[in-house]
Amino acid sequence: MRRLENKVAIVTGGARGIGEGIVRRFVEEGARVVIADLLEAEGRALAAELGDVTAFETLNVTSRADWDRVIAATEARFGKVDCLVNNAGILIFKALDDLTEEEMRRIIEVNLLGTMIGTQAIVPAIERAGGGTIINMSSADGISAANGLSPYCASKFGVRGFSQSVALELGPRGIRVNTIHPGGIYTPLANQAGVTREMFDMGFKIYPAQRAGDPADIGAAAAFLASDDARYCIGTELSVDGGLNAGHYYMAVPGAPKLG
Repeated sequence: MRRLENKVAIVTGGARGIGEGIVRRFVEEGARVVIADLLEAEGRALAAELGDVTAFETLNVTSRADWDRVIAATEARFGKVDCLVNNAGILIFKALDDLTEEEMRRIIEVNLLGTMIGTQAIVPAIERAGGGTIINMSSADGISAANGLSPYCASKFGVRGFSQSVALELGPRGIRVNTIHPGGIYTPLANQAGVTREMFDMGFKIYPAQRAGDPADIGAAAAFLASDDARYCIGTELSVDGGLNAGHYYMAVPGAPKLG
């Protein structure tokens, strides 16, 4: 069943990684998709591969002018916008003492402010379409913090709070706002050291799934939230993290995984 038939979506950060996984699943489900990203070569290549049900637009998510241009281009190309996935994001693995002010500001501006600007900008277009959905990408690290990621965690906790607030405001206007919380997804952003999948998975042996996830896993979650199957989901926080935030193991107690 093609659950997103006749729907039109904008996916930010859609050129690779989690965004690419979402774009691919949305197309499989029948949606037409605008891939919005600063990675022009990758984005145009993906659009060329997937055909005329997709289009690529450059987007700096911190620029309202860019947002207005991309939204107008989407309506001109596909007639409307039903769904926005605010997926674009950055992260830097650094201890607090080593972070520069510029790095901290950049993470907050892209991850949190970009989500806020995009959400505000898209509302009139979704209302013109008769209602729809906004999916904001938080993180497992927006539920439970991690060392070496303090500004990233701050931004993703912020996405949660912002999304809950606008879910209350926009629900009565026919716009459902929900968040996805990925954890341990094998992408270029998360795998900045460039290790093999096998090595990357080793870092997740202390969690129930015993491995990292794939962009397709987040694509499936986003497709559900964008579909009419999720019509009663408003303010939902959907964890797709292999059990990362389910709890922790006492390794000396029965039921813990065997490591090594």
